[in-house]
Amino acid sequence: MTEAAGTGSFEARLALAREASARLRDAIGQVIVGQNDVVDQTLWGLLAGGHVLLEGAPGLGKTLLVRTLAGCLDLKFSRIQFTPDLMPSDVTGTNILVAAADGGRHFSLHKGPIFGQVILADEINRATPKTQSALLEAMAEHACTIAGTRYPMEEPFFVLATENPIEMEGTYPLPEAQLDRFLLKVMVPSPSEDEMTEILSRTTGRERGAPARVLDRDEVLGLRALCRDVAVAEPVLRYASRLVRASDPALAGAPDLVKRALRFGAGVRGAQSLVLAAKAVALLDGRAHVAFADVQRVSKPVLRHRLIRSFEGEADGITTDQAVDALIAAIPTRPEPVQQAIAR
Repeated sequence: MTEAAGTGSFEARLALAREASARLRDAIGQVIVGQNDVVDQTLWGLLAGGHVLLEGAPGLGKTLLVRTLAGCLDLKFSRIQFTPDLMPSDVTGTNILVAAADGGRHFSLHKGPIFGQVILADEINRATPKTQSALLEAMAEHACTIAGTRYPMEEPFFVLATENPIEMEGTYPLPEAQLDRFLLKVMVPSPSEDEMTEILSRTTGRERGAPARVLDRDEVLGLRALCRDVAVAEPVLRYASRLVRASDPALAGAPDLVKRALRFGAGVRGAQSLVLAAKAVALLDGRAHVAFADVQRVSKPVLRHRLIRSFEGEADGITTDQAVDALIAAIPTRPEPVQQAIAR
């Protein structure tokens, strides 16, 4: 294949990816009213091969969004309703003793709901840390160890967890190690008046049918592979690196707000997530390369759950989103010597 043909093939794949993502958005829009940013960010996670944490008040459609996305994909869907009495084996499964036809007995694996492809971890902060950690290996390694045997997950494997920030009684905050396993933390806002009116119109009349299946397993895997092929120039990679490094309050070049409000910044996984999510943005737009604006666009959902506030930051009510805004305002897209050379 010649270079031109290869380029044309890649451009054709980009066009198909843009068309497929548009069909997926339309199918989700038949059920979900508004929430365009939330839907887009969820698709970033799907294409980038990461997991997504959805946080919002009850009744905003977090669970409905996940169920709708699963309905639009020809993939195996599992729902885990997290409660304080949920045990790790309820998530992963366990070996059970079964009787054979010849009268003998043997152990057989009874797989838990984690052995799906699209996993809804509903109200994940209601489970104990021990049960939450049962997800950690599966999310990180795409495999699960039961009784010393490692069982791989069927690809694509996509975890979407929901979290309720209002009811604190009987909840267990996710540990930082598990939060870092989520590519994105997506905040689900309240609907506007027009959106609320449309929600009432749709949900108080006749029930609508299930959403149409838009993508199958091979198409999703193809989109994920194509997302990895999106090009990122070295200046964009260096910009992502500077953003993440500047989130460390111990660094001399960190913005003043970061030094005052944060105790710990993001790490290498945060920088990797910035680049992967930015690639997904470019892919959804049908572009073959990542722009500086793409990195800025994904910075809040990528970094907000990786920044640990200090006591002073919590006392002053400074949010991690405000810290990200300070980072974007303070860190130039090009290194300072290059900026000075351009300004001359």
